Amino acid sequence: MKIIHSIQELRKELYMRRFDKERISFVPTMGNLHEGHISLIHKAAEKGDCVVASIFVNPLQFSANEDLESYPRTPEEDEAQLIATGCVDFLFRPRVEEVYPVGQENHTVVEVPNISDVYCGASRPGHFRGVATVVCKLLNIVQPDFAVFGRKDYQQLMVIEKMVEDLCLPVKIIGAETARADDGLALSSRNGYLTEEERATASNLYKALTEAKDAILEGQADFKGIETRANQFLEQAGFKPDYFDICNGKTLEPALRSDQELVILAAAHLGKARLIDNFVVSLSSKKEDS
Repeated sequence: MKIIHSIQELRKELYMRRFDKERISFVPTMGNLHEGHISLIHKAAEKGDCVVASIFVNPLQFSANEDLESYPRTPEEDEAQLIATGCVDFLFRPRVEEVYPVGQENHTVVEVPNISDVYCGASRPGHFRGVATVVCKLLNIVQPDFAVFGRKDYQQLMVIEKMVEDLCLPVKIIGAETARADDGLALSSRNGYLTEEERATASNLYKALTEAKDAILEGQADFKGIETRANQFLEQAGFKPDYFDICNGKTLEPALRSDQELVILAAAHLGKARLIDNFVVSLSSKKEDS
């Protein structure tokens, strides 16, 4: 695995791989890698001949009161994990000045309308502008055939897919299933903020999602009632819910009884951590099975 810090050097290396007609797969990350990230690397290796990973804590997606400075950074451990996969050809680790040479305030930004403004976008104004901008830049730098993202960040994946489609970027976006701990908690770098007691409580978010999904599959159509019960359950467990909503899986609009493809989106604070998760619910497949 070769570690590269400059755009020019990475492009030079990848030009030679393309010249050899290799397919390039890309996994962008913010570091502090865990098993979920590593599963994305293996998915990328299945798709491409050359795998590029990036580690860049993107300041543009953090607001002034968020955890940019305290965001966990573990560069040596990250490099060791990537090398251990045996899959990664290049690790791109640019400095902020390399990505934003004219400064963040003077930089062109990418804005994906509508779906960027709700849920995490409402709770974190400007977040998805920062995500779309940096992902667009990274995709243009790497120019991969495939780029792999986790489905845990369901809304983020939708933002990226729409951006790629709208801007006609020649890359196939691949969504990989959420990696989970044994108790169901979605793996996340921010799980490291949890105390031991909070970590024991955290799996209740998975439990709330599971119960909501089961209720829908059992035929309950009072989505607001399901959401209310889930929020009450989370509050009683010690969470401060941000949102728990049943949505149309393609538009993120509030779900209607006629919708067949749903997603349950959830975000809740627990101590210093803000945890997000989601469950996809397909009623069309249930109907076909009956």
